[in-house]
Amino acid sequence: MLRLRQIKIEVTKDSPETLIKKVAKILHLNISSIKSFKINKKSIDARDKNNILFVYEVDVEVPNENELLAKNHNLNIIKTPDESYHFPKMGSAKLTSRIIIIGSGPAGLFAGYMLAQKGYKPLIIERGSPIEKRIKDVETFWEKGKLNPESNVVYGEGGAGTFSDGKLNTLIKDKRFLGKKVLEIFVAHGAPADILYSSHPHIGTDLLRDVIINIRKEIINLGGEFLYHTKLTNLFINNHKLEAIEINNKEQIKCSNLILAIGHSAKDTFEMLKANNLNMEAKPFAVGIRIMHDEAMINESTYGKYAKLLPPASYKLTYTTKDKRGVYTFCMCPGGYVVNSSSEEKHLVINGMSNHARNSGTSNSAVIVTVTPNDFGNKPLSGLSFQRELEKKAYEVGKGRIPLQLYQDFQNNQSSKSLSSASYMLKGNYTLSNLNTILPSYISDAIKEAMPNFGQKIKGFDNDNAVLAAIESRTSSPVRIIRDEHMESNIKGVYPIGEGAGYAGGITTSAIDGLKVAEELIQKYSNEQEF
Repeated sequence: MLRLRQIKIEVTKDSPETLIKKVAKILHLNISSIKSFKINKKSIDARDKNNILFVYEVDVEVPNENELLAKNHNLNIIKTPDESYHFPKMGSAKLTSRIIIIGSGPAGLFAGYMLAQKGYKPLIIERGSPIEKRIKDVETFWEKGKLNPESNVVYGEGGAGTFSDGKLNTLIKDKRFLGKKVLEIFVAHGAPADILYSSHPHIGTDLLRDVIINIRKEIINLGGEFLYHTKLTNLFINNHKLEAIEINNKEQIKCSNLILAIGHSAKDTFEMLKANNLNMEAKPFAVGIRIMHDEAMINESTYGKYAKLLPPASYKLTYTTKDKRGVYTFCMCPGGYVVNSSSEEKHLVINGMSNHARNSGTSNSAVIVTVTPNDFGNKPLSGLSFQRELEKKAYEVGKGRIPLQLYQDFQNNQSSKSLSSASYMLKGNYTLSNLNTILPSYISDAIKEAMPNFGQKIKGFDNDNAVLAAIESRTSSPVRIIRDEHMESNIKGVYPIGEGAGYAGGITTSAIDGLKVAEELIQKYSNEQEF
């Protein structure tokens, strides 16, 4: 096949027919000569708001491809490269106990899927509920404020990403096409096919739930097993090697290969691991607020006259303060909601979430400020303690509800009395507050310094009536569990992976980390069972 790159089509003229005509014209062929046709990438070029373009990369099958290439002088026509993922070769060592995975977020779920595909029949242990019950627990919390500390927006099957925007784009270099494999697995289990070529692939929380259920069912059909409402409570180690684990403070399970996909919020699990001398360190992360705007305003600012013809707009803004502190937008949710993501009693944290349609009418994103161990302490779990302090304060200021404030009042350091803007969509109840009383001054001052700059980039971003919410404190793990080049910790047989271990930053990168650890075990062990 041939790959054609940088095919540009005006937004108003975009259609499958227009695209294939343009492909035929570029190749100097009749349309009838094109045997097959597949979009590989699709993006939007919005640099010129008077002429916004779709930019395609397509793979086509045509006669005499080698001859055509030989005559070709267009650098944007190449032989389609092999971008398929290849399983590693299976090892020969014998497993003496079942591979156990802690956590069924994207890292744990994809590790389990890969292992199950190759016949290893993993056991996946999840402290929260299966997704069907978890959805009910979360909705009860949002409607009535009744928190289930073990089944909520953070804990449960699918992980924290299940109640998010479901964005799947990454910024990592991926020469082995693991990211593409992740997307293919999602599509095979019910995700929209356009995530395979969109420059900003997105599933949405409503569709992602069914995809996770389908992946779970396949793992079970292949011999894997899930234990829900089950917490890892201890490790049994002999001569720096794992021999067994304890669950729910009582039951012991023999285990010599443990994949830790615990997520970034399980403070009790981190404390247990530290007590067992698992090597870890504090790492930088970011904290701040969420800001909500009218979706139409963001779309118009991004796309101008084409706003109604294009999908909901997303953005990424960055700024460095005069004190050299980074401020940036994160986890932007077009047409989404700000959601109460609390997982601990008397503590409050928020996140952003979108359904697939992204049609709530409000767009939101985190506006966050980098913090380092110099801000919160260099002990391994200092960042977790820092997060909990902020989340406790947010709970107290909001009286158990999401604290909201108009941007103008945030600037003036005064509580809002009313919301003159209709641009807010929440999952959970709210209280009008002063977010300055929650944030350390160096964070609130950094946000205030950055906002006018963001307003220059997106007209209306720093509107006085923009609605702010707090606190966004779990942007990434404040802990990194040290591992070697084979993803193994200082305790042999313990493999820390994903966002919680400090090696990923979203659904796709976490899933990729899950595939990588499965590869390590597949290359080491045979799938023959001797237990």
